[in-house]
Amino acid sequence: MPLSAISRAALARVVYLSSALGMTGENEHPFASNSAFDPVDHSLRLSEAATAMHDHTASAPKLSDTERLNRLRLIRSDNVGPRTFASLLRHFGNAATALERLPDLIRRGGASGSRRICSEPDAAAELAACARIGIRLVAPDEAHYPPRLASIDDAPPLLAVRGLLDALARPMIAIVGSRNASGAGLKFASQLARDLGEAGFVVISGLARGIDQAAHRATLASGTIAVLAGGHDKIYPPEHVDLLAALLDQGAAISEMPLGHVPRARDFPRRNRLISGASLAVVVVEAAHRSGSLITARMAAEQGREVFAVPGSPIDPRAAGANDLIKQGATLVTDAADIIDAVQPIMERPVRFGVREDDEPLDFATDAGDRARIVNLLGPSPISMDDLIRMADVSASVVRAVLLELELAGRLERHGGGLMSLV
Repeated sequence: MPLSAISRAALARVVYLSSALGMTGENEHPFASNSAFDPVDHSLRLSEAATAMHDHTASAPKLSDTERLNRLRLIRSDNVGPRTFASLLRHFGNAATALERLPDLIRRGGASGSRRICSEPDAAAELAACARIGIRLVAPDEAHYPPRLASIDDAPPLLAVRGLLDALARPMIAIVGSRNASGAGLKFASQLARDLGEAGFVVISGLARGIDQAAHRATLASGTIAVLAGGHDKIYPPEHVDLLAALLDQGAAISEMPLGHVPRARDFPRRNRLISGASLAVVVVEAAHRSGSLITARMAAEQGREVFAVPGSPIDPRAAGANDLIKQGATLVTDAADIIDAVQPIMERPVRFGVREDDEPLDFATDAGDRARIVNLLGPSPISMDDLIRMADVSASVVRAVLLELELAGRLERHGGGLMSLV
């Protein structure tokens, strides 16, 4: 689905920029001049935005130590992801009951072998290791969990947080872009991040080389959040360990991965959904075609976040992806005031938690005939939930329960667009 069909920032301003048509140098960003950030022109608008800046969230209870331990056990068990976790917790009411029922659900799903259920000693050891280095595991129904991140369908059941917890409750703007950024792109990202920080926003990014690190460094004093693809003790890239340590004074680092987890290629798109999910808006500064930053922009649009893009020279491949985003409906941005003007109305509204698929009831009282019919309809070719319900001629709650059992058994693979297939 195009950005214009999802994001509230669907209508880009149509601006014809002679500098973007090759009149600047080959690697010079068309908005790299100091005039794009005239402090006299924009300081008033930034300060006005800062006065209205806070996320509207209700006070949240604190988990008991036992429930936190059991939730950690549940999410660390085989084949339990954020969506599966949410379904189990909602249906059974607490993590302890879900853990008790897990072996039976795995068996009903037709697992060919045993599946690991995280033990109490293993979970206790992880909690102790986290405490030793100042990490807190925060649940979506607790204070200090980023409120907008809690509203997405696949919010991490426990978020490992290190640094200044209060920074997580402030409004966030994501700045992402090319790892192989131009000098002009780095300068623009730094100035944009600095202006947003001075306005009271927290800048969130992925601690990567290039645009990410420029945005982090520019907002060390005002507060910045790094989203990690691996565990807190496995920082990537390794040369940003010092940058991470520096940003913890006024900002924070977050991860859904356990300590010791070395980031793999597939972990970075998973991390990107947290960057976009926690944010009011995502700003893309320099992104080539097939860039990871474009994945973040797509996820932001799917999550209903604002999507902004900084235009670049059409002869610089590093700007091709950002330029395409503008063509698709992302809002063109030349300074921080463009972003602040767009997100101010959103900040004045409370964070809303819509009805999700995970909220729907589950019916595990399924007879063998219904279960066999549902499993037979599944195969290597992806099928939608709606088609499965219609063809099986059973209730949605029964289909969801059977799919959950298959997923826990490791026999179901979920695809984009709500499609699924049998493994």
